[in-house]
Amino acid sequence: MIESQPPSPIPSQNRILLVEDDYASRTFFSEYLRYCGYQVLALSEGLNLFLHLKEFQPHVLVVDLCLPEVDGFTLIQQIRLDQDWQHLPIVVVSGYAFDADRERAEALGIQAYLIKPVRLQELVQSVAKFCAL
Repeated sequence: MIESQPPSPIPSQNRILLVEDDYASRTFFSEYLRYCGYQVLALSEGLNLFLHLKEFQPHVLVVDLCLPEVDGFTLIQQIRLDQDWQHLPIVVVSGYAFDADRERAEALGIQAYLIKPVRLQELVQSVAKFCAL
């Protein structure tokens, strides 16, 4: 469900890197974030994540945990070990609703954990909070 009113306009220099393997979710999230004024690079997998991080220079990473090839937990761990990206705000959007999954992601250093199905306004509020830092 798309809310009729986007939150207050966000300067277009705020870049969001979205990693989501599900086509419908990736399209839905990326189009709404663009509608709200963000620049979005949407990826279906995270194999070349560091190349995209370097080229796109995102302000926030939005990542699913269940991804092909390399899962979201592994990506988060790799990011936190990289000196250039260890402070990148990470918002997890996942169907993993168990406390153990949330706790594992939080232990890796994420900033927000949203459980699917996600309200778009909640996603945008999380992203906006970390773009303001």
